Amino acid sequence: MSAARRKRVAVVTGTRADYGLLRSSMEAIAARPELELRVAAVGMHLLPRFGSTAREIERDGFRIDARVRMQRGDDSPTDQALGLSRGVAGLARFFHQAKIDVALLLGDRIEAMAGALAAVTTGVALAHIHGGDVAAGDFDDALRHAITKLAQLHFPATRKSARRLLRMGERPERVHCVGAPGLDRLRLLLEQGPAPSPAGGAHPRSALTSARRVRAPRHSRPGRAAGRASPFSPYALVVQHAYGRSAAEEQRAAAAVLNGVAGAGLRRCVIFPNSDRGHRGVLRAIERHAARSDGHVRVFRSLPRDAYLRALIGAAVLVGNSSSGLLEAAYAGTPAVCVGERQAARETRRSAVVLCGEDAQAIRAATGQALRKRIRPRCGGPFGDGRAGERIAAILARTPITPELLRKRIAY
Repeated sequence: MSAARRKRVAVVTGTRADYGLLRSSMEAIAARPELELRVAAVGMHLLPRFGSTAREIERDGFRIDARVRMQRGDDSPTDQALGLSRGVAGLARFFHQAKIDVALLLGDRIEAMAGALAAVTTGVALAHIHGGDVAAGDFDDALRHAITKLAQLHFPATRKSARRLLRMGERPERVHCVGAPGLDRLRLLLEQGPAPSPAGGAHPRSALTSARRVRAPRHSRPGRAAGRASPFSPYALVVQHAYGRSAAEEQRAAAAVLNGVAGAGLRRCVIFPNSDRGHRGVLRAIERHAARSDGHVRVFRSLPRDAYLRALIGAAVLVGNSSSGLLEAAYAGTPAVCVGERQAARETRRSAVVLCGEDAQAIRAATGQALRKRIRPRCGGPFGDGRAGERIAAILARTPITPELLRKRIAY
């Protein structure tokens, strides 16, 4: 890298979820005179079925420098594998043509894996956020740990995750425990005070316009509610993802979640799942549940990050298998019901979470248990203080990109 120019950092984002977590780092990178931000929007961001969420990146004021289509979103068994290959090829071309110095990515999805493989094969330094975590998922842990072994710089969210990286042979001077960046924007919103939630009774027009709400089918009629909710009931934020099982299995699990929450007498604010294999089953369960409701279900393809966090802050409980139930919910002061095995063994603030299986009656009981919890907000537990993005940008700015950095060596 020439000393005459700024260090070019390419942030690779593949989903609405990882963009929400990466946003604070992107803002901090853009604000530093030593760094030059480049943005690659890939994967799920480019799928209309899931809200074409690349538009959210642009609405937040970021320029998208590369768009790489990966998954087709057709839920076929080979969609993920073929999407990975397209992602590696497209991102490698971008990194080379844009003369990228560092690729910054997060987590364990195939979009992150594509960015990691493209970086190491084009001689680009790789920085990885949320390495060292444990979450069963589909092949999530395998991808996360593989990315760790490819990366030169590590930004784990917790001390336990940092210790795992050291036990994997990563060099201590390259492991920086920065906290969970998902808390950064949440901290700012909590400091701003109350604001209308897009999931509640009154909500700002801008939130509705950008949220790409999916209305219940027209044959939905009063008197066919799935539960005992009323227009004045509290609401549950429901986020249930597919994680590699058949569409039929994912449909049964999602139906159990929705029916369990309805049985607890709550309105439901439901967010579309990710694009992983089996997602069609989740979508089918949402559609059928919404068709039986009489206005107690609101479905969104996607929510902008701020709108999602407002919905989380205003919810009585979060139910499903999203990582936000274990990371952000407790910081927002919202109890969570973690359903099934997708997040098994993930670190969390245990006092704020109820674990249960994929059974409607168990979910109903767990939801009732969660509603009785009183969670103190702005306590990050093991995940830090909500300033991870600032720390990540500062470390990237002061770290020289040298041949020695790029040469991976096991520390033992």
